[in-house]
Amino acid sequence: MNILVINGPNLNLLGVREPNIYGFETLNDIKFWIANIDFGKAHTFNWYQSNHEGEIIDRLHDSMNDNTEGIIINPGAFTHYSYAIRDAIASIGIPVVEVHLSDINSREKFRWKSVIKEVCITQISGLGKEGYAEAVIALIKLLK
Repeated sequence: MNILVINGPNLNLLGVREPNIYGFETLNDIKFWIANIDFGKAHTFNWYQSNHEGEIIDRLHDSMNDNTEGIIINPGAFTHYSYAIRDAIASIGIPVVEVHLSDINSREKFRWKSVIKEVCITQISGLGKEGYAEAVIALIKLLK
């Protein structure tokens, strides 16, 4: 399966940014780990990170033409207010799993709402890097 993994704002700073919340691993560490777990080896992962909403929307649109079969998105703070990303997900016809490293429901109240959740097949929150693996499993189950 061809899986696009989109990471939003500030995720380029993983390993440095608030490690007590997000952990000490970098995005590259997670990328390497997911590609090398047993079930990850059977799939192709295309990773993308941007701090810019429009670039994320463009990448979602591009996924309709590049053989992407499933998408994992960690939209960062965009999850709480980006109706534009929500609409892009709803428009592309590709299953999307929303992932958050931290448990957004046990943090500040403004983080509790996800405007993206309802157009995704599921939301995984609070599992650290394991959330990405759970997202792969959810896509595999859906697309079998």
